[in-house]
Amino acid sequence: MSYIKTKAKSARDALQQGIYVVINPFVRLLLRMGVTPNIITFIGFLGNLAAAVAIGWGAYSSQGRTLEWVWLTWGGALIIGFSLFDMLDGQAARIGHLASTFGAFFDSVLDRYCEFVTVGAVAYLFLCRGWDIAALLTFLALMGSLLVSYTRARGEGLGVVCKIGFMQRPERVVVTALSLLATGICGQCGVRSFDPLWIVAVAMGIMAVFTNLTAIARINYMRKHLV
Repeated sequence: MSYIKTKAKSARDALQQGIYVVINPFVRLLLRMGVTPNIITFIGFLGNLAAAVAIGWGAYSSQGRTLEWVWLTWGGALIIGFSLFDMLDGQAARIGHLASTFGAFFDSVLDRYCEFVTVGAVAYLFLCRGWDIAALLTFLALMGSLLVSYTRARGEGLGVVCKIGFMQRPERVVVTALSLLATGICGQCGVRSFDPLWIVAVAMGIMAVFTNLTAIARINYMRKHLV
């Protein structure tokens, strides 16, 4: 198991470094334009807010009618696109030597806001469509997501680094965004063998399970490392 974890971490690190090679020229351009890491962080939040508005508007405007799938496609695309700013701000801080304690705090807080608005918009979507159980699963996914982040932050505040578990923020962003994209595309293509909204519902169910399992695992980890 440890070998698998090591290989997975190595693959993830290699992918991250590859992404940095691509985005570094853009980061340097932003720095030359006077764009600070905190501004980049805020732009990323605005993009996620736009994604939430797209999802919410698609749900609201189609109540009692066929869902306008294009809004879900836009929501997923915006989440993917603007979540890249989560990498851009960190690189801007490192390359421009602009790292600050407040910047790290600001980034973490806006990350939580991004999850609140995007996953909250998905819950609203299910409520508008009358999918109450899916809305409940989405709420549990959001609760688990926040607890995954909180257990790590609280542990670090007590002097213990705790990064164990699955469904950390990058995984949650990917699952949410890709499920919305797949749902929107399937809906626009006229898939009739099943309701495409099931794709997002299953994704939220998976997140609900694994985020809360991760939070529980971190609680147990802290129990062993704190007196």
